[in-house]
Amino acid sequence: MEKIDHPALSLVRQRAIEAGIAAALIDGFADDIGPRQAMDTAGRVIRRLAAEAGRRLATERRSNSLADLAALISEIWCADNALEIEMLHQTPTQLHFNVIRCGYADQYNRMGLREFGFCLSCNRDSAFCDGFNPDIRLQRTRTIMEGAPYCDFRYEIA
Repeated sequence: MEKIDHPALSLVRQRAIEAGIAAALIDGFADDIGPRQAMDTAGRVIRRLAAEAGRRLATERRSNSLADLAALISEIWCADNALEIEMLHQTPTQLHFNVIRCGYADQYNRMGLREFGFCLSCNRDSAFCDGFNPDIRLQRTRTIMEGAPYCDFRYEIA
């Protein structure tokens, strides 16, 4: 689910396509195994895919520094006006920013899939980071998807 196969397809648009299918599958599995188990299983699979995508992108770029991660965020996650970011602090060992507008959350809301948004999108962030560079840590205490006014991303590398 992580790989963008068509260069004209932004990540936010790819997530919209995936969300309709994933939400229907999660709902179907919930009928068989219960809603919590279905969402937990989906979350686990999505985190695994995100970690694989992080490893793949680090390999493709032949670099996995915090600066490389910042470039990926700007180039891929923010493409198609998907995120509006307020940069707070950026050094070789720290990348701190707030997302003050989230097109992913807006999209899930428009699709009537808000309850799946965290699992399908926000859930990926730490796992992607682990795959991209296991030495980079993400601390995030709030997300727009969960109703906060902004998402607080605090990346650090030892």
